[in-house]
Amino acid sequence: MTQTEQAVVRPNIRVVLAGLMIAMMLAMLDNMIVSTALPRIVGEFGGLNHFTWVVTAYVLGTTVSTPIWGKLGDLYGRKTIFITSIVIFLIGSALCGMAGSPMFGGTKDGMIQLIVFRAVQGLGAGGLMVGVMAIIGDLVPPRERGRYQGMMAGIMAIAMVAGPLVGGFITDNLSWRWAFYVNLPLGGVALLLLITRMHLPKYRTEHRIDWLGAALLSIGITAIVLITTWGGNEYAWGSAQILGLTVLAVVSLVAFGLVERRVAEPILPLNLFANRNFAVVSVIGFLLGFAMFGAMNFLPLFQQTVQGASATNSGLLLLPLMFGMLIVSIIAGRAITKTGKYRIFPIIGGVAMTAGMALLMMIDVHTSKTVLSLYMVVLGVGMGFLMQTSMLIAQNSVEQKDLGAASGAATFFRSIGGSFGISLFGAIFADRLHDSLSSKLGAQAADQLSSGGGGGIDPAKLGELPGNVRDAVLGGLADSISGVFGWAVFFAAAVAVLAWFIKEIPLRGTNDPTGETAEEQAETALANAPVH
Repeated sequence: MTQTEQAVVRPNIRVVLAGLMIAMMLAMLDNMIVSTALPRIVGEFGGLNHFTWVVTAYVLGTTVSTPIWGKLGDLYGRKTIFITSIVIFLIGSALCGMAGSPMFGGTKDGMIQLIVFRAVQGLGAGGLMVGVMAIIGDLVPPRERGRYQGMMAGIMAIAMVAGPLVGGFITDNLSWRWAFYVNLPLGGVALLLLITRMHLPKYRTEHRIDWLGAALLSIGITAIVLITTWGGNEYAWGSAQILGLTVLAVVSLVAFGLVERRVAEPILPLNLFANRNFAVVSVIGFLLGFAMFGAMNFLPLFQQTVQGASATNSGLLLLPLMFGMLIVSIIAGRAITKTGKYRIFPIIGGVAMTAGMALLMMIDVHTSKTVLSLYMVVLGVGMGFLMQTSMLIAQNSVEQKDLGAASGAATFFRSIGGSFGISLFGAIFADRLHDSLSSKLGAQAADQLSSGGGGGIDPAKLGELPGNVRDAVLGGLADSISGVFGWAVFFAAAVAVLAWFIKEIPLRGTNDPTGETAEEQAETALANAPVH
């Protein structure tokens, strides 16, 4: 590389980080926008008992693809792999926006189409978060990564605040379809910036991708999600379908473990779990995703139905959760950078998250917006202590050559926990709602209102229901949603217990033996990379 090229590349560290933050916002923004649009989607397509599949399909696609993206980045270089994941995500976004449109045959099969397209979108999203984490891990050593933790938390908070607001505004004033189309211009900017300005080392190894392991893992995870979704709902727990899925899950995962021990480049290197910290934070990530993603998707539903908020206002009402997370993440990040200590933060986070879920378990039809906001602040504080700290510990537990695999594994366990949580909590919600409505209105009315046979429960049309029916629906929704948070308490409490087993291992001050600082090392890496 000539001196002129180096002069152009060296300042790119901040530009690259900006591009990565945009990509991270793209992944975070989508989930938050869609959550506020979901009640309106259900109102158009029907099928309240299937609405969690819109989220489950996305999380499942993310879950099964995350380890693959992480390993591909390790083997073939992160830039091309990362950009490919963005393109797939944008294609999925465009398809989601067209679900149920005349182009695809109208609204009759709209919900099924949306679920399938969300899975495609999730396949791309699996590469976004792991790509950002791994690239930052290449550029910034763990000892100095804490200060970037605040930046990442800030982007997450902005996305979490802007997502519900944008999603609510779009849903109220345009169409829920624009909740997906809005990803396209933002993704276009991220692509342009990263393609033209991100210059990373481009390398390739002679090893092959462990496609057999990836297939077995995908089959096993999908089978488990179907079990948690269908068991006791679509099919009895002792039915042939559920028992068959159980056998499929066990056989697939056992075969996956055997394959991973023999291949040269396993998708999920099992030797990583020999490190106690990595094993503990992997389980913590699973439980965090289970409790957080599984329960949080019900907050906008509660606000728009029981509390009567518009889609836009339900976005505003999530602000206490986001600000609690943002402030605590920044404080924890700076403290880790200054002291190098991190063990106490996941412990505090687990306790605060448990308290937040316990408070949300007490909500009912009489819960005010102010009280709900205070409960969400507590939950946000817990999330702020846990989200980035768990990733930092996972990355510090492995060698630099396994950074992509470790980042992928950490993201994988959080995603799979979210997938299971959404499926299980969705089944619990649907079952409790149906039972509540059946006891108050009769089985036929319960079938129509909860399954979509009568159009589902559209928040915009609750006021048109007769008084006794409306009261029964609101009471059933409040009871069902509080029950979901009640189950989430157990998983949040397990996070606090497991955090005690984290060992305080000093954070590495550099990613290599040169002793360079974070910015010096990042600029050196960029300066030595071929421009392509």
